[in-house]
Amino acid sequence: MKPNFSLRLRVFNLNCWGIPYLSKHRADRMKRLGNFLNMESFDLVLLEEVWSEQDFQYLRQKLLPTYPAAHYFRSGIIGSGLCVFSKHPIQEFTQHVYTLNGYPYMVHHGDWFSGKAVGLLVFHLSGLVLNAYVTHLHAEYNRQKDIYLAHRVAQAWELAHFIHHTSKKADVILLCGDLNLHPKDLGFRLLKEWTGLHDAYLETQDFKGSEEGCTMVPENCYVNQQELEPFPCGIRIDYVLYKAVSGFCISCKTLKTTTGHDPHSGTPLSDHEALMATLCVRHSPPQHNPSPTHGPAERSPLISVLREACTELDLGVAQARWWASFATYMIGLGLLILAVLSALVAEGGIREVAILLWTLSVGLVLGVGAVYLFHLQEAKGLCRARAELQHVLGRAREAQNLGPEFEPALFLLHQEGDKTED
Repeated sequence: MKPNFSLRLRVFNLNCWGIPYLSKHRADRMKRLGNFLNMESFDLVLLEEVWSEQDFQYLRQKLLPTYPAAHYFRSGIIGSGLCVFSKHPIQEFTQHVYTLNGYPYMVHHGDWFSGKAVGLLVFHLSGLVLNAYVTHLHAEYNRQKDIYLAHRVAQAWELAHFIHHTSKKADVILLCGDLNLHPKDLGFRLLKEWTGLHDAYLETQDFKGSEEGCTMVPENCYVNQQELEPFPCGIRIDYVLYKAVSGFCISCKTLKTTTGHDPHSGTPLSDHEALMATLCVRHSPPQHNPSPTHGPAERSPLISVLREACTELDLGVAQARWWASFATYMIGLGLLILAVLSALVAEGGIREVAILLWTLSVGLVLGVGAVYLFHLQEAKGLCRARAELQHVLGRAREAQNLGPEFEPALFLLHQEGDKTED
């Protein structure tokens, strides 16, 4: 690779809002999305919420002349909704399905059935190894009373951990997707601190689009206006994040978003706004990291965010265990009712009524048993994430307590992480 090597990469990301039978004008929007992507000819297109595999196949055929490589990530009952189209050959791909993803009895939310995941694709571009990640985290339905907060924090940690362990051979890391996290949310800060990824909106010097880079805006006719009432400008929950390792540097030359309508026809492509980034990768001479001059508290914001994440997961574990205990009591009550009804039937009581009540009690025991098993599994998943976070937190504290002369140890921990044990 030549010393003056440089690479220009145009990236497109969109949550397509492609729920079969529920999303408005889905077929028309998919058609216009295909036309737009062919016209713009990006290097890499990363999409979320393409829930119908038929929609993927339609886009696959429509985009084939411009984007010969494509992949659809399958998981869960409905699917992950993640897919990628590329001008460049895909060398490898894999995915990781998040351990925790909502509750099966919250059917009207549907996240549990979708199998939320992170997909990884590896590209070789002129000798450079690019790891591209696409993901979609659990939705936030009520910001004031967010029952899914612990799940989303655990997902953000799993995402950061997955990126860390799969990107050791990569020269450049790219993460796009709908994170369902505001820029100051705990999960987003945890992801950025642990991976060292940069936010394209904050880094670029040339931004054009919606105010404050928001990706759900009131001007979009598909957006639920009541949800955005606390946010007059909208919310920013979709991201383009990137990072280059030693020997390379990466910058975001331009970043654009749609502004509530299709750039050409005027009708929105989705209820989310699209992100269009132009990234530039080039060689960078080795740089020596100077010794820090600030205090321990400033030296590691990672420690602060790890503490916050552990606290939130503690609350999640306590809540999951409470529900498991409640389900245990209900199982006991159901079994007691079954025993009483069986005794009545044996003594020749009102058989028809007893059998009806017996059937209802069996259903109660089975249903509550399923709730018990789910929340038991939830508690174990949260405990595992908490154990990993506590291990990393302990390592960070050790490095910090060694003093300024051991700052490189903290720097390496911050940048590269540490392999954790369950």
